[in-house]
Amino acid sequence: MRKISERKRIVVKVGTSTLTHKTGLLNIRRVEQLVKTLADLHNAGHEVVLVSSGAIGLGMGKLGLRERPQDTPGKQACAAVGQCELMYMYDNLFAGYSITVAQMLLTKYVLLEDRRCNVENAMERLIAHRVIPVINENDTVAIDELELEVGENDSLAAIVATIAKADLLIIMSDIDGLYNKDPHKSEDATLIPVVNEITDDIKALASGVTTRFGTGGMITKLNAVEIAYEAGIDVVLMNGRHPKKLYDLFENKMTGTLFQCS
Repeated sequence: MRKISERKRIVVKVGTSTLTHKTGLLNIRRVEQLVKTLADLHNAGHEVVLVSSGAIGLGMGKLGLRERPQDTPGKQACAAVGQCELMYMYDNLFAGYSITVAQMLLTKYVLLEDRRCNVENAMERLIAHRVIPVINENDTVAIDELELEVGENDSLAAIVATIAKADLLIIMSDIDGLYNKDPHKSEDATLIPVVNEITDDIKALASGVTTRFGTGGMITKLNAVEIAYEAGIDVVLMNGRHPKKLYDLFENKMTGTLFQCS
């Protein structure tokens, strides 16, 4: 197996739990650490694609809302306002390291249709220009995720990794990896360092294991792993609470769970 340090093109997915405090407001220090670490990996020669949640939460803050809207138009409005804030934040932070970013708002319908090749071509050209694409679901017009709350950005990240022909997909969440029990409920839960196949037993472990603040749970992450597996892409699930642990990963010090396709 190729060492993690040898993986050149990487897709990094960060969820709401990584970007925000328990209050739902932006975790500024963590976001700054994330950007700094990704910028450093970029400077080291890795090609980075960032799939980022967080638009609705930022939109709520901008609109002065204390609670997440329950109606779809309200969520759409937050997403529209918040996406501007999200890209402004990333543009400013990455610019501090002389790195250019580009916004790509996608829907699963575009990715599954003939227009998928247009996304692939645009992404390839951006990467060739040493630009970091920042990708999110277009929640203003694609309302499936808003209505169903199924954590579509996990699957989106896997599809993006497939389109980008990535060497590795990294999913950063509020959990260290896949455990033999739910670590939020069992103190004796043990981390599983490597998974070579998504079996029924593995799926059973994931059932009911949720992340605390995001819309997806462990099962949505396994769905993403299966999508990545079909394209021959390995996946690392790791805790996003300490973005600097990405350095450990690319120094071949395993962190989280490696889902290694056979």
